[in-house]
Amino acid sequence: MRIALAQVDCALGDPEANLGRATGHVQAAADQQADLVVFPELALHGYALGQVGEDRSIPANDVRLLKLSESGTDVVMGFHEDGGSRTYNAAAYLSAGSVLHLHRKLYLPTYLMWEERKHVSPGQALRAYDTRFGRLATLVCNDAWQPVVPWLATQDGAELLLVVANSATAADPGRTEPQSLDTVHYWEQLLSYTARMQQCWVVFVNRVGTEAGVRFWGGSRVLDPTGDVVAEAPMWEESLTVVDVDVRQARRRQRAVPLVGEARLGMIGREIERLIQQGGDA
Repeated sequence: MRIALAQVDCALGDPEANLGRATGHVQAAADQQADLVVFPELALHGYALGQVGEDRSIPANDVRLLKLSESGTDVVMGFHEDGGSRTYNAAAYLSAGSVLHLHRKLYLPTYLMWEERKHVSPGQALRAYDTRFGRLATLVCNDAWQPVVPWLATQDGAELLLVVANSATAADPGRTEPQSLDTVHYWEQLLSYTARMQQCWVVFVNRVGTEAGVRFWGGSRVLDPTGDVVAEAPMWEESLTVVDVDVRQARRRQRAVPLVGEARLGMIGREIERLIQQGGDA
């Protein structure tokens, strides 16, 4: 499977312009025989939704969105989804002009400078899904920071995790947010740990550019099921990085060293139910 990491900037609140640019990136990926091109979180709308001033969300079946995959290359695109009475931070897996899978971001950071819960609703489900290349799962940024989410994805059979992100550092060195989290270092360690312990491929695609006082750092990468980085995009600048992966390597790794297979799902289900009954977040 050949994957193109479309590490791009985008225009805040202008899905039409971003769709036009995305079409060019998809064509460039297709020219390199890519099977799949992956764009960052909210690549069609920009991150600072609270500054847009009007609702510019689009439904997942918007014909302009579907057209991105009509040329034969599959596409994962992050966008602000019009879900009817609610909107979502969503990522669609598009194939042959249709939505094969839609993931709505589960964990919305609303701390420090982040205000996602003010503008979108959280998703309510995580599912791995079958593609013509293997079984995949999509996570959106902060989803990957919750240890249970990648674990659930691999328990559902995912061999490759697509992690789309808008991870930033402060544009002004005098600011402490979100530099106080040292996001670059966090991500480096998190991605390696996830790939190694879930014994799966991890494809991380992060945005670049400056928006609303923060600077997105890029650094998109692919890690194999042992946690090694096999391809990496540059920091701070737009790029299209193409890499070949053997999706089935994940299954071979999981069977050779059966960490994922020792799940104890029944025991975990019982303990989670106990914690919910004791007042936990359901």
